[in-house]
Amino acid sequence: MSFFLWREKKLSKKESISLKRSMTTRHIMMMALGGAIGAGLFKGSSVAVDMAGPAVLIAYLIGGMILLFIMQGLADMTIKNKQARTFHDLIEPAIGSYPAYFLDWIYWKMWVLNIAAEAIVSAMFLQYWFPQYPIWALALIISIAVTIVNLLSVKIFAETEYWLAFLKISVIIIFIMAGLFLMFVTTSNHQAVGLSNLTRHGGFFPNGIDGLVIAMLVVIYSYGGTELIGVTLGETKNPEKVIPKATRGTLTRIVAFYLLPFFIIVSLIPWNQVNNATESPFVTVFDLLGIPYAADIMNGVILLALVSSMNSGLYASSRVIYTQAIDGSIAKIFSKLSIKKVPTYAILLCTSSLYIGVLISIIAGENTFNYLMGSLGYTVLFIWLIIASAHFKSCMQQNSIEKRKFPITTLIAIISLLLILAGVIITTKIIITFITLIIYLAITAVYIIKRK
Repeated sequence: MSFFLWREKKLSKKESISLKRSMTTRHIMMMALGGAIGAGLFKGSSVAVDMAGPAVLIAYLIGGMILLFIMQGLADMTIKNKQARTFHDLIEPAIGSYPAYFLDWIYWKMWVLNIAAEAIVSAMFLQYWFPQYPIWALALIISIAVTIVNLLSVKIFAETEYWLAFLKISVIIIFIMAGLFLMFVTTSNHQAVGLSNLTRHGGFFPNGIDGLVIAMLVVIYSYGGTELIGVTLGETKNPEKVIPKATRGTLTRIVAFYLLPFFIIVSLIPWNQVNNATESPFVTVFDLLGIPYAADIMNGVILLALVSSMNSGLYASSRVIYTQAIDGSIAKIFSKLSIKKVPTYAILLCTSSLYIGVLISIIAGENTFNYLMGSLGYTVLFIWLIIASAHFKSCMQQNSIEKRKFPITTLIAIISLLLILAGVIITTKIIITFITLIIYLAITAVYIIKRK
């Protein structure tokens, strides 16, 4: 720590509070994909299928449409506010300081819990090769590696994340092609099943509408991370042009990379067997191809994909802390940058959640992921609601009636999210709802105290 402090003292005051605009469209697009395609897809896929059966496809389609409307609103607000550095600067002018403050902190909470959850899941995949080591020890090794990458320059971080996300997406494309082949072509060790598994085991809605509603919490959690684009404003070249472009390109890819893989999974594997398997559905499908070491290769790729998502999460959470320090909401030390223009202390603060997750995993083991995922689903719901509400209000505040356009898609998103929230509250375990409520009340209490 003293080494970083020594380096920071060499910087001028002006330099210490200026992030470097090093990221381009390809970096932003891949970061959004990297943040969204992680544990929610590779590990959460089993949980979602177990809840809804083949109807999980409907859940992800609904979630994808809502995501589309939310991201359109976010891009629109970015164009209108060219000086924005992060979510806070987009939300506060539209709906006030409390929603902006609340969003900042639940967003930070979401990412620090998410990277802790994904550290545990990564350790579970790493344990495939090293079964003799406990999950907590493997999670600790991964956490240290991710911390080091984030302490390097923003450009190195962005390039690392770009290629990790590129690898992840390439494998998903191969998975889709291989899955379609296995669905309709019989091989020496596999009988083509076509679409029969979609209706064979209790129908398309085996758990009814309730199962679909319960799965929505996992779906929203899985898509969470795409809004990471809103945190990169301060380090993006020409954000008013880059963000809308990256948003359009990212949305279609995310929906495709979720809907198609889930279509493959529930078509090839009976839905009631997916969550009972000892390995990821992705590993199972590659195993069916009969390729030597296919399971090892896929396991390794998924591991890198999860590290990629952790990378994005640590970036996002540290930048929220950085902007809070710049605004004077927390200690100024977290606004200090290293000579590489990286908020060192903010990163180190956020990495503490990784090591807390390691400690929790000593007690809870692999169940840690399931405990964290429920609360994260609630958080993404509220983040999307606040972004949508801010966009709706900003559209209605246009001075010129001619320029004012009624944001019908944003209104649809708000109504849909409120309905999903009501359904989730009714169907989710009370302990998850209670813990989430306590966290939100604590954030609100701190805001009220600071205001007084």
